[in-house]
Amino acid sequence: MGGNSPCASCKLLRRRCAKDCVFAPYFPSDDPHKFAIVHKVFGASNVSKMLQELPVHQRADAVSSLMNEAKARVRDPVYGCVGAISYLQNQVSQLQMQLAVAQAEILCIQMQPEPVMPTSQMGPDDDKSFLLQNSLSQHLNYGSSSNAIHDSLKRESIFGDMIS
Repeated sequence: MGGNSPCASCKLLRRRCAKDCVFAPYFPSDDPHKFAIVHKVFGASNVSKMLQELPVHQRADAVSSLMNEAKARVRDPVYGCVGAISYLQNQVSQLQMQLAVAQAEILCIQMQPEPVMPTSQMGPDDDKSFLLQNSLSQHLNYGSSSNAIHDSLKRESIFGDMIS
């Protein structure tokens, strides 16, 4: 920035902001908290080295990425953004399993035979279809097949707890 108002990094580090300050375009003086988080996690010297090694057109994206990682590290010092990504992937996996169970239940419902009419109302041609439907309904238990599908889709998460 150079002029009268130093950038947020120079203000925090209590130094004079040079005209060619690498931080000035990305850490304006009106948002000191932005640099404070990045400085706390990565250090001003490391951030300066990273920015100087990058082409100018990639620096804004790098600062944005550093900000996201720094915020994640403040929230979760051990895993950072990897913890958040892992959590979201686990959640996607759970939702995919729930979707598969719901689709299997829909399929089971669609496969259920039509209600069987009493034998007193059946004609001679209906006798074969009645036997077929009666035989199918005895051999297929739709309620337990849904549970079997659900049980087979249970998995352990990366943290060792069961996902249902």
